[in-house]
Amino acid sequence: MVIARKIDDSIPHVPIQRSAARLSLSYVWVAYIAFGLAALAGMLQGMVRGGIIELPSWTNYYQILTAHGVLMALIFTTFFIVGFLFSGVARTTGGSLHGAALKFGWTGWILMVTGTSMAVVTILMNEASVLYTFYAPLKASPYFYIGSALLVVGSWLAGFGVFASYRKWRREHPGKNSPLFVFMAVTTYIMWIIATLPVAVEVLFQLIPWSLGLVPTINIMLSRTLFWFFGHPLVYFWLMPAYMAWYVCVPRIIGGHVFSDSLSRLAFICLLLFSIPVGFHHQLMEPGISAGWKMIHVTLTLIVVIPSLMTAFSMFAVFETTGRKKGGGGLFGWFKKLPWTDVRFFAPFVGMLFFIPGGAGGIINASNQLNAVVHNTIWVTGHFHITVGAAVALTFFGVSFWLVPALTGRRLTKTANRMGMVQTVFWAVGMFLMSLAMHTMGLQGAPRRTDYTTYMDHPTALGWMDYQRVMAFGGGLLFVSAILLILILLYLTFYAPKGNTEYPIAETETTQEVPRILERWPVWIGLVAFLIVLAYGYPIMEQIQHQAPGSPPFRTW
Repeated sequence: MVIARKIDDSIPHVPIQRSAARLSLSYVWVAYIAFGLAALAGMLQGMVRGGIIELPSWTNYYQILTAHGVLMALIFTTFFIVGFLFSGVARTTGGSLHGAALKFGWTGWILMVTGTSMAVVTILMNEASVLYTFYAPLKASPYFYIGSALLVVGSWLAGFGVFASYRKWRREHPGKNSPLFVFMAVTTYIMWIIATLPVAVEVLFQLIPWSLGLVPTINIMLSRTLFWFFGHPLVYFWLMPAYMAWYVCVPRIIGGHVFSDSLSRLAFICLLLFSIPVGFHHQLMEPGISAGWKMIHVTLTLIVVIPSLMTAFSMFAVFETTGRKKGGGGLFGWFKKLPWTDVRFFAPFVGMLFFIPGGAGGIINASNQLNAVVHNTIWVTGHFHITVGAAVALTFFGVSFWLVPALTGRRLTKTANRMGMVQTVFWAVGMFLMSLAMHTMGLQGAPRRTDYTTYMDHPTALGWMDYQRVMAFGGGLLFVSAILLILILLYLTFYAPKGNTEYPIAETETTQEVPRILERWPVWIGLVAFLIVLAYGYPIMEQIQHQAPGSPPFRTW
């Protein structure tokens, strides 16, 4: 059964009420505080590895490496995503958040800030230099793990706030499909909560008792399996909000429409189904997992390419149809009609371009034979940066240039737009140079996660030095770009002229029929559960019943 949904092109401006705007902005600014600190740590890390500077005696390379990973990959992304989702849900459900949503949102914010503070303090005290993956048997302070648990629980409460607003909208609009942004936000949060359950089990029942000395050893294989049960869906938790901006916000910015409501929803359902039971492709070199189970995970990983290709098709269809309506002729004349001087479009578009080689690199990482070549080399770090550090981050930057003034009641001025263009170029060039050097060194065997060393002046290691300096130079450009971005956002928060900035939400151009089954959550959650049991049930049971001798804790710093 389908529902006909008539979409009007003249979408009225719906201001976000102050209570919802304050909540969203509180998440966004915590995200950018973490981003600034992470950018500083990343720049220092690149300079050290490139042999350009030496760190003072009161800190060390692995300490700033952990700080960079935790603050950038976990704190910045999670806080920004929650703030963005709350703002979009408010915008598309009438401008306000349900009372329960606000309570859940603020309670989640308090827990997340508390957990973040605990984790950051332990890192600064050099009690948690275990990198953002916090792999056992390296042992951090128990306060680091407790802080991580509070961060996850706080994000769950924020998700309950999104669900509360969704439920209220469904009650008030019986028989109708929810707004596309809300549907995507709910799908993203369902995936996030399912994916974080295993890492919560790892932290609560393995890492915290082990770090407190309540148990002498830890099951290494089980802990890593539970982490990567979460670790790969984490990538899609970063990516799906970027897709939301691409699908829903960018078309409005360029004067176009959503290509297909149904296709957009189906892509997110596919991401929900296939982004979770894939963790073993991060463990292809682990000896304790059979080849058959690894093959199942690799197959499911490659299926995730399908919603990514659906997204690429949808976006370039939107670009072409919009450009042609604006007078673009010939084969590529439409390309010239896109708003290249508008940073709200330019930054996400550059991110989309980065995602093309990023997706190709992901296929290499997920392939058993090819992964054996690049595993644990700095190639993996380069891939990570052009997917999350470029595709996702640039989209978040482009969103921030209109989101912050929309929440503060100010305007994105021409000067701020021009400075945003400069910031985007700096970030893109810096990321290109740094990731290119990382990929090249990775193919030559340079390891990841290592301090500066020449390996006793070994000729191979000395051959990496020029690339490491290029990597450091790229990191320097990224730091300059990060500082410029924070200055622009401060201006848009406190100093830009007062005015109304549109929160861009696009709709389809004509009436489209949306299958109701796309919003039958018991069906999709049930399928996710089936795939998880298929991919993880027997291997985890085997790791528990036939575990190797456990490991005592190690501190190597």
